[in-house]
Amino acid sequence: MKKIEAIIRKSKFEDAKEALYEAGIEWFTYWDVTGLGKSTEEQIVRGQVFQSNYIHRRMLSIVVRDINLEKTVNAILDSAWTGETGDGKVFIYDIEDTYRIRTRESGPEALFNKEEVKKNNNSEVTNK
Repeated sequence: MKKIEAIIRKSKFEDAKEALYEAGIEWFTYWDVTGLGKSTEEQIVRGQVFQSNYIHRRMLSIVVRDINLEKTVNAILDSAWTGETGDGKVFIYDIEDTYRIRTRESGPEALFNKEEVKKNNNSEVTNK
């Protein structure tokens, strides 16, 4: 299992969210973050324009099974890309274990809904 943390432009969040849904990633955590960098951004305060090296971004945190790592990272890279400085970063960490509190399942099985998979498989058999 892997944890993906991505820091992206706020303006690209909706694109990234849709790309993740299309890749089958239906659950993740996000929050607004502020960092410091070499680039600057314009900020308007009470009608005055200021250049600031405070960079406002959105951070995504996603834990996936190993088989979903590549498609998840590609969804982020493709949807968050503008080609300009400040597009963001993606970090990948190993996850030792995970638990679903409700069922006490552990490991990769705790990351997806088996009932939903079973229901989808049954409907595919029925539709054949």
